[in-house]
Amino acid sequence: MTPLLLIDEPAPHVVQLALNRPEQLNAMTSELCEALHVELRRLSAERACRAVILTGAGRGFCAGVDLRGYGAAPGNDGSDEPRDRLANQEHMSTLVLGLRALPQPVIAAVNGPAAGLGLALSLACDIRYASAKAVFRVAFVNIGLSNCDMGTSWLLPRLIGASRSHELMLTGRRIDAEEALRIGLVTDVLAEEALLERAVRAAEEIAALAPWGVRLTKRGMWSALEIPSEHAAVEYEDRQQIMATFSNAVPEAAGAFLEKRPASFAD
Repeated sequence: MTPLLLIDEPAPHVVQLALNRPEQLNAMTSELCEALHVELRRLSAERACRAVILTGAGRGFCAGVDLRGYGAAPGNDGSDEPRDRLANQEHMSTLVLGLRALPQPVIAAVNGPAAGLGLALSLACDIRYASAKAVFRVAFVNIGLSNCDMGTSWLLPRLIGASRSHELMLTGRRIDAEEALRIGLVTDVLAEEALLERAVRAAEEIAALAPWGVRLTKRGMWSALEIPSEHAAVEYEDRQQIMATFSNAVPEAAGAFLEKRPASFAD
């Protein structure tokens, strides 16, 4: 059988994950969702992996949940419909949380449509690059549901601001790559053939840095979005920084600077 998730290592310490249902624009099913859960759990314990790229096979990133049928989350047996529906919902929503919880930074290479859950997956990544053919849509309301789903109502306003988020969530309209760049949803827009090259280059830049410092940075920058005051945020940063000073990376970085050589950080 064709794997639902393509796993590659395009550079040292970099893992690339590609959703692989190209004929369905990588629409999410329970099997694909579970494959992602399994791989994220594996990567979270893999110290040799320092950066992750998430993309889609074919011409789509992820068109959302497969409207022809999601399937059943692990453990669902059909005996209790409300429980099973909640289990399916949590199966998907915890995938969004899992991307944020992953110790390694995740770069979304959005190569085509990213709608509904697909948009949420891109929002949960730490960096977003888009091809010129990418389109984005908060799509849940277009199938009769609330657009407050899969973490979107929390993530989108923090990335592009409340005013723009409210307009996109209430209208459910599509935005193209150039508008996504203009409003700050993505960092760069590239030609289709240059997208993965750009994502790999950024991943290599991250992978060249001290892994412990990068992991603390990811954890700290997301936590800062929830910390209510600058004073509390600085206290959090202070404790992170003291933790970091005990790592082997500090003397290696200082030695490399003084010796005028590239630093080499252990996993």
